Amino acid sequence: MQAFSIYLIASYSKYHEAVLGSTMNKLTGSINKRYNKVEYYFQLVRTNDSLVKANEALYNKLRSNYNIPDSVDKIVIDTLKIDSITQYRKFKYLNAKVVANSVSSQSNYIVVTGPNVKYFKKDMGIVGVNNDAIGVVTAVDGDYAVVMSLLHKDSKLSGKLLKTGETGTISWNGEQPNILTLSNIPKSAKINKGDTVITSGFSAKFPKGIYMGRITDFKPETSNNNFKITLKSAADFYSVEYVYGIESVDAAPIKNAIEKAKTVIN
Repeated sequence: MQAFSIYLIASYSKYHEAVLGSTMNKLTGSINKRYNKVEYYFQLVRTNDSLVKANEALYNKLRSNYNIPDSVDKIVIDTLKIDSITQYRKFKYLNAKVVANSVSSQSNYIVVTGPNVKYFKKDMGIVGVNNDAIGVVTAVDGDYAVVMSLLHKDSKLSGKLLKTGETGTISWNGEQPNILTLSNIPKSAKINKGDTVITSGFSAKFPKGIYMGRITDFKPETSNNNFKITLKSAADFYSVEYVYGIESVDAAPIKNAIEKAKTVIN
Protein backbone atom coordinates (compact mmCIF):
# COMPACT_ATOMS: atom_id res chain seq x y z
CA MET A 1 0.00 0.00 0.00
CA GLN A 2 2.87 2.40 0.80
CA ALA A 3 4.54 1.70 -2.52
CA PHE A 4 1.22 2.19 -4.35
CA SER A 5 0.63 5.44 -2.47
CA ILE A 6 4.12 6.72 -3.43
CA TYR A 7 3.37 5.78 -7.05
CA LEU A 8 0.10 7.77 -7.01
CA ILE A 9 1.75 10.82 -5.41
CA ALA A 10 4.62 10.75 -7.91
CA SER A 11 2.20 10.29 -10.82
CA TYR A 12 -0.21 13.12 -10.01
CA SER A 13 2.09 15.63 -8.31
CA LYS A 14 4.78 17.31 -10.40
CA TYR A 15 6.65 18.40 -7.28
CA HIS A 16 6.78 14.93 -5.74
CA GLU A 17 7.58 13.45 -9.14
CA ALA A 18 10.63 15.75 -9.41
CA VAL A 19 11.76 14.98 -5.83
CA LEU A 20 11.39 11.23 -6.35
CA GLY A 21 13.19 11.41 -9.70
CA SER A 22 16.10 13.30 -8.15
CA THR A 23 16.35 10.77 -5.32
CA MET A 24 16.33 7.84 -7.74
CA ASN A 25 18.98 9.50 -9.91
CA LYS A 26 21.26 9.90 -6.89
CA LEU A 27 20.71 6.28 -5.87
CA THR A 28 21.33 5.02 -9.41
CA GLY A 29 24.44 7.20 -9.71
CA SER A 30 25.85 5.85 -6.45
CA ILE A 31 25.28 2.26 -7.57
CA ASN A 32 26.85 2.92 -10.98
CA LYS A 33 29.86 4.58 -9.33
CA ARG A 34 30.48 1.53 -7.14
CA TYR A 35 30.00 -0.80 -10.10
CA ASN A 36 32.48 1.21 -12.16
CA LYS A 37 35.08 0.97 -9.39
CA VAL A 38 34.71 -2.82 -9.27
CA GLU A 39 34.82 -3.06 -13.07
CA TYR A 40 37.88 -0.78 -13.17
CA TYR A 41 39.67 -3.02 -10.64
CA PHE A 42 39.16 -6.12 -12.77
CA GLN A 43 40.20 -4.18 -15.85
CA LEU A 44 43.48 -3.33 -14.07
CA VAL A 45 44.06 -7.00 -13.33
CA ARG A 46 43.50 -7.89 -16.98
CA THR A 47 45.69 -4.99 -18.09
CA ASN A 48 48.48 -6.07 -15.73
CA ASP A 49 48.36 -9.63 -17.11
CA SER A 50 48.47 -8.24 -20.65
CA LEU A 51 51.54 -6.14 -19.83
CA VAL A 52 53.35 -9.16 -18.42
CA LYS A 53 52.66 -11.11 -21.62
CA ALA A 54 53.76 -8.13 -23.71
CA ASN A 55 57.01 -7.94 -21.74
CA GLU A 56 57.56 -11.64 -22.37
CA ALA A 57 57.23 -11.08 -26.11
CA LEU A 58 59.63 -8.12 -25.99
CA TYR A 59 62.23 -10.04 -23.95
CA ASN A 60 62.08 -12.82 -26.50
CA LYS A 61 63.02 -10.30 -29.19
CA LEU A 62 66.09 -8.98 -27.36
CA ARG A 63 69.15 -9.15 -29.55
CA SER A 64 71.20 -10.56 -26.67
CA ASN A 65 68.97 -13.65 -26.62
CA TYR A 66 70.27 -14.84 -29.98
CA ASN A 67 73.51 -16.22 -31.36
CA ILE A 68 74.67 -15.10 -34.79
CA PRO A 69 76.36 -18.05 -36.58
CA ASP A 70 80.03 -17.53 -37.35
CA SER A 71 80.35 -16.45 -40.99
CA VAL A 72 83.83 -18.01 -41.28
CA ASP A 73 83.52 -21.45 -39.70
CA LYS A 74 80.20 -23.23 -39.45
CA ILE A 75 78.83 -26.75 -39.53
CA VAL A 76 76.19 -27.22 -42.20
CA ILE A 77 73.64 -30.01 -41.79
CA ASP A 78 71.84 -31.13 -44.89
CA THR A 79 68.41 -31.18 -43.27
CA LEU A 80 68.70 -27.58 -42.03
CA LYS A 81 68.95 -24.38 -44.03
CA ILE A 82 71.80 -22.37 -42.49
CA ASP A 83 73.44 -19.21 -43.81
CA SER A 84 75.41 -16.27 -42.47
CA ILE A 85 72.36 -14.31 -41.31
CA THR A 86 70.40 -17.10 -39.64
CA GLN A 87 69.90 -16.48 -35.93
CA TYR A 88 69.96 -19.18 -33.26
CA ARG A 89 68.00 -18.55 -30.13
CA LYS A 90 70.00 -18.81 -26.91
CA PHE A 91 67.38 -17.90 -24.34
CA LYS A 92 63.60 -17.81 -24.18
CA TYR A 93 61.61 -15.91 -21.55
CA LEU A 94 58.54 -17.60 -19.98
CA ASN A 95 56.32 -15.62 -17.63
CA ALA A 96 54.91 -16.88 -14.32
CA LYS A 97 53.07 -15.44 -11.32
CA VAL A 98 54.45 -15.42 -7.77
CA VAL A 99 52.12 -17.12 -5.27
CA ALA A 100 54.49 -17.36 -2.29
CA ASN A 101 57.62 -15.44 -1.29
CA SER A 102 59.82 -15.23 1.80
CA VAL A 103 62.53 -12.72 2.73
CA SER A 104 63.01 -13.13 6.47
CA SER A 105 64.65 -16.55 6.84
CA GLN A 106 68.14 -17.82 6.05
CA SER A 107 66.74 -20.01 3.25
CA ASN A 108 64.31 -17.88 1.28
CA TYR A 109 62.24 -19.36 -1.54
CA ILE A 110 59.73 -18.09 -4.09
CA VAL A 111 56.90 -20.25 -5.46
CA VAL A 112 55.53 -19.45 -8.92
CA THR A 113 52.72 -20.81 -11.06
CA GLY A 114 51.24 -20.36 -14.52
CA PRO A 115 50.76 -22.14 -17.86
CA ASN A 116 54.46 -21.80 -18.71
CA VAL A 117 55.70 -23.47 -15.52
CA LYS A 118 55.39 -26.89 -17.17
CA TYR A 119 58.37 -25.84 -19.30
CA PHE A 120 60.47 -24.81 -16.30
CA LYS A 121 63.46 -26.98 -15.39
CA LYS A 122 65.79 -27.28 -12.44
CA ASP A 123 68.64 -24.71 -12.51
CA MET A 124 66.69 -22.38 -14.81
CA GLY A 125 67.43 -18.72 -14.14
CA ILE A 126 64.58 -16.47 -12.96
CA VAL A 127 64.37 -12.70 -13.52
CA GLY A 128 61.87 -10.00 -12.60
CA VAL A 129 59.78 -7.81 -14.89
CA ASN A 130 62.67 -5.32 -15.10
CA ASN A 131 65.06 -8.07 -16.26
CA ASP A 132 66.74 -8.15 -12.84
CA ALA A 133 68.10 -11.35 -11.31
CA ILE A 134 65.74 -13.12 -8.88
CA GLY A 135 67.09 -16.63 -8.39
CA VAL A 136 67.28 -20.18 -9.74
CA VAL A 137 64.64 -22.93 -10.03
CA THR A 138 65.26 -25.80 -7.61
CA ALA A 139 62.15 -27.93 -8.18
CA VAL A 140 59.12 -28.19 -10.48
CA ASP A 141 55.92 -29.97 -9.48
CA GLY A 142 53.03 -29.78 -11.95
CA ASP A 143 51.88 -26.17 -12.29
CA TYR A 144 54.24 -24.93 -9.55
CA ALA A 145 57.95 -24.24 -9.42
CA VAL A 146 60.15 -23.46 -6.42
CA VAL A 147 62.82 -20.79 -6.86
CA MET A 148 65.83 -20.34 -4.60
CA SER A 149 66.04 -16.55 -4.43
CA LEU A 150 69.28 -14.62 -4.21
CA LEU A 151 68.37 -14.16 -0.53
CA HIS A 152 69.37 -17.72 0.32
CA LYS A 153 72.45 -18.80 2.26
CA ASP A 154 73.35 -21.37 -0.43
CA SER A 155 72.84 -19.06 -3.41
CA LYS A 156 76.04 -18.58 -5.46
CA LEU A 157 75.96 -16.82 -8.84
CA SER A 158 78.64 -15.47 -11.11
CA GLY A 159 78.65 -11.65 -11.21
CA LYS A 160 80.64 -9.15 -13.21
CA LEU A 161 81.61 -5.48 -12.83
CA LEU A 162 80.04 -3.72 -15.79
CA LYS A 163 82.73 -1.02 -16.10
CA THR A 164 85.94 -3.00 -15.69
CA GLY A 165 84.89 -6.59 -16.40
CA GLU A 166 86.26 -8.36 -13.28
CA THR A 167 84.22 -11.43 -12.35
CA GLY A 168 83.39 -12.71 -8.89
CA THR A 169 80.78 -14.61 -6.89
CA ILE A 170 77.55 -13.06 -5.64
CA SER A 171 76.09 -14.45 -2.42
CA TRP A 172 73.96 -13.39 0.56
CA ASN A 173 75.23 -13.19 4.13
CA GLY A 174 71.80 -13.78 5.64
CA GLU A 175 71.52 -10.38 7.28
CA GLN A 176 69.73 -7.61 5.37
CA PRO A 177 67.25 -8.42 2.59
CA ASN A 178 68.24 -6.80 -0.72
CA ILE A 179 71.90 -6.48 0.37
CA LEU A 180 74.25 -8.90 -1.42
CA THR A 181 77.99 -9.63 -1.32
CA LEU A 182 80.38 -9.76 -4.28
CA SER A 183 83.61 -11.63 -3.52
CA ASN A 184 86.81 -12.63 -5.36
CA ILE A 185 87.28 -9.22 -6.96
CA PRO A 186 91.03 -8.30 -6.86
CA LYS A 187 92.24 -5.12 -5.16
CA SER A 188 93.65 -3.99 -8.50
CA ALA A 189 90.11 -3.43 -9.80
CA LYS A 190 88.97 0.19 -10.06
CA ILE A 191 85.74 0.29 -8.06
CA ASN A 192 83.38 3.12 -7.14
CA LYS A 193 80.17 3.26 -5.16
CA GLY A 194 77.22 3.10 -7.50
CA ASP A 195 78.97 0.84 -10.03
CA THR A 196 76.71 -1.70 -11.71
CA VAL A 197 77.07 -5.46 -11.29
CA ILE A 198 75.65 -7.81 -13.93
CA THR A 199 75.59 -11.53 -14.62
CA SER A 200 78.83 -12.70 -16.22
CA GLY A 201 77.30 -15.08 -18.74
CA PHE A 202 79.70 -17.81 -17.58
CA SER A 203 76.73 -19.96 -16.61
CA ALA A 204 73.94 -21.41 -18.73
CA LYS A 205 71.44 -20.24 -16.10
CA PHE A 206 71.53 -16.55 -17.09
CA PRO A 207 72.48 -14.58 -20.20
CA LYS A 208 75.31 -12.10 -19.84
CA GLY A 209 74.22 -8.65 -18.73
CA ILE A 210 71.28 -9.36 -16.39
CA TYR A 211 71.16 -6.53 -13.83
CA MET A 212 72.11 -7.81 -10.35
CA GLY A 213 72.69 -4.65 -8.32
CA ARG A 214 74.75 -1.54 -7.53
CA ILE A 215 77.77 -1.30 -5.23
CA THR A 216 76.99 0.42 -1.94
CA ASP A 217 80.31 -0.16 -0.15
CA PHE A 218 83.68 -1.89 -0.56
CA LYS A 219 86.85 -2.38 1.45
CA PRO A 220 90.06 -4.45 1.17
CA GLU A 221 90.07 -7.81 2.90
CA THR A 222 92.95 -8.39 5.32
CA SER A 223 93.31 -12.12 4.65
CA ASN A 224 93.79 -11.94 0.86
CA ASN A 225 94.24 -9.59 -2.10
CA ASN A 226 90.55 -9.13 -2.80
CA PHE A 227 87.87 -6.56 -2.03
CA LYS A 228 84.87 -7.23 0.16
CA ILE A 229 82.04 -5.61 -1.80
CA THR A 230 78.43 -5.08 -0.80
CA LEU A 231 75.71 -4.18 -3.26
CA LYS A 232 72.01 -3.46 -3.21
CA SER A 233 70.13 -6.03 -5.25
CA ALA A 234 68.46 -4.83 -8.42
CA ALA A 235 65.31 -6.76 -7.54
CA ASP A 236 63.03 -5.64 -4.71
CA PHE A 237 62.23 -9.00 -3.14
CA TYR A 238 59.49 -7.48 -1.00
CA SER A 239 57.29 -6.72 -4.01
CA VAL A 240 57.95 -9.48 -6.57
CA GLU A 241 54.64 -10.37 -8.27
CA TYR A 242 55.60 -11.64 -11.72
CA VAL A 243 58.79 -13.29 -12.95
CA TYR A 244 60.25 -14.82 -16.09
CA GLY A 245 61.95 -18.17 -16.38
CA ILE A 246 64.87 -18.12 -18.83
CA GLU A 247 65.00 -21.25 -20.96
CA SER A 248 68.53 -21.81 -22.26
CA VAL A 249 69.02 -24.11 -25.23
CA ASP A 250 72.70 -24.28 -24.28
CA ALA A 251 72.12 -25.50 -20.73
CA ALA A 252 72.02 -29.24 -21.47
CA PRO A 253 75.10 -29.32 -23.77
CA ILE A 254 77.14 -27.24 -21.30
CA LYS A 255 76.12 -29.47 -18.39
CA ASN A 256 76.97 -32.61 -20.36
CA ALA A 257 80.37 -31.20 -21.33
CA ILE A 258 81.15 -30.39 -17.69
CA GLU A 259 80.08 -33.86 -16.54
CA LYS A 260 82.28 -35.48 -19.19
CA ALA A 261 85.21 -33.29 -18.13
CA LYS A 262 84.73 -34.38 -14.49
CA THR A 263 84.69 -38.03 -15.57
CA VAL A 264 87.94 -37.62 -17.49
CA ILE A 265 89.62 -35.86 -14.56
CA ASN A 266 88.49 -38.53 -12.11
